[in-house]
Amino acid sequence: MYQVAVMGDRDSVIGYRAVGMTVVAIDDPADAAPAIEQLIQARYAVVFITETLAEKNETYLKTLRDRRLPAIIPIPSMQGSTGLGLRQIQESVRRAVGIDLFDREDEPT
Repeated sequence: MYQVAVMGDRDSVIGYRAVGMTVVAIDDPADAAPAIEQLIQARYAVVFITETLAEKNETYLKTLRDRRLPAIIPIPSMQGSTGLGLRQIQESVRRAVGIDLFDREDEPT
């Protein structure tokens, strides 16, 4: 059976334990890639990762995008959103349909 994990700084992710997610507290961004590899080996289907940690591991995370599993989903940390999650959704939609549905330049003022 597949599982769900959440990864990031302890303060941002510890509350997810209450809803049954595996919590992986990461203090050093360099520890994220090996931790994700362990989750892949353990057959995790979804890994939520704080945007701050995702931005510091963007090159590694790009190598995982073409894989079926796990789905790596950026979430805001306690410090707030950096906008990475929204940018990734925009890029995914743009690749799927060929246009940027979130483009606000065409809106009337």
